[in-house]
Amino acid sequence: MRIGCPTEIKNHEYRVGLTPESVRELASRGNEVWIQSGAGLGIGATDEEYRAASAKIVDGPDPIFAECEMVVKVKEPQAIERSKLHEDQILYTYLHLAPDPEQTEDLVNSGVTAIAYETVTGPRGSLPLLKPMSQVAGRMSIQAGANALEKAHGGRGVLIGGVPGVLPGKVVVIGGGVVGFNAAQMAVGLGGDVEILDRDPEVLEKVGTFFEARASTRFSNKTNLEDAVCGADLVIGAVLIPGAAAPKLVTRDLLKRMKPGAVLVDVAIDQGGCFETSKPTTHAEPTYVVDDIVHYCVANMPGAVARTSTYALNNVTLPHALRIARLGWKDAMRENPHLAEGLNVHKGKVTYRAVADELSYDYTPVEDVLGE
Repeated sequence: MRIGCPTEIKNHEYRVGLTPESVRELASRGNEVWIQSGAGLGIGATDEEYRAASAKIVDGPDPIFAECEMVVKVKEPQAIERSKLHEDQILYTYLHLAPDPEQTEDLVNSGVTAIAYETVTGPRGSLPLLKPMSQVAGRMSIQAGANALEKAHGGRGVLIGGVPGVLPGKVVVIGGGVVGFNAAQMAVGLGGDVEILDRDPEVLEKVGTFFEARASTRFSNKTNLEDAVCGADLVIGAVLIPGAAAPKLVTRDLLKRMKPGAVLVDVAIDQGGCFETSKPTTHAEPTYVVDDIVHYCVANMPGAVARTSTYALNNVTLPHALRIARLGWKDAMRENPHLAEGLNVHKGKVTYRAVADELSYDYTPVEDVLGE
């Protein structure tokens, strides 16, 4: 199979879909791999390293989108990239379609077969291709929040860990999954006063057992959520409904009851955000203020630590890429039902129910597509 990897063009996105090591694995199995010149510079990988791994280096993205059977990326294709996609081509990347009607419409109209990293499943309903980026984003959320809390950046002027004789900052983590767990680890490590909210008793038991007295847990209902948020210096939004838009848990009215200068970090922004006042931001302009509350809503947080993120991502995406290249996407999905969960769009049909329901498309089960 001819596989292409273009340079990411989203604002301050330095990750790359394939590392030189991944290229070597693909090429050693008889695949032809095209890499856009300079695609790996954000992780310190030169064109020479890719050539040494048997890649063909091409100038610009056009040859990749025009001639490659599978395009491997990191972030969702931007409008100019979507215009180059075509039928009988596989797109393998993060998509986050539910809150993005424009992208969904373009992918549907292109006829492309779009496989979303974030909905590929694993044992017991896990999301293994999302997990490493969730780990990175969870840990980064505390770094970003701590920075935004500084007075020069509009925050309350609170140090998360405090100092002897001064109370630490109050950190509230909404959601005890992968993002929330990693955020709590970082906040606890900094000495913060950490509280984790979730609706799943098993999750609360797990995080409670792990953190013991270093962090408190509370069941997430309307009353508890409002109480926690109003007392917080830093709130991390870490909720996820796989493939669907995130629920709006913190309303505009609730902002007025928060401490002026408190910070909201919305890690769910890729899925539309879990705060009513959230809107996507970039690493160039990461924050904005609404009702004296600082919002950090960068949609590609892991892009700032591109080398760590790219290698962590390739560890989990490469096995499926190898399977698709070996068998073709249909047989790969027949062999591995977890990969089949990643199919979101195929030849004008929406094949992921949460996306179809959210954006009012007819839903076509993956089984029907595989049976064609």
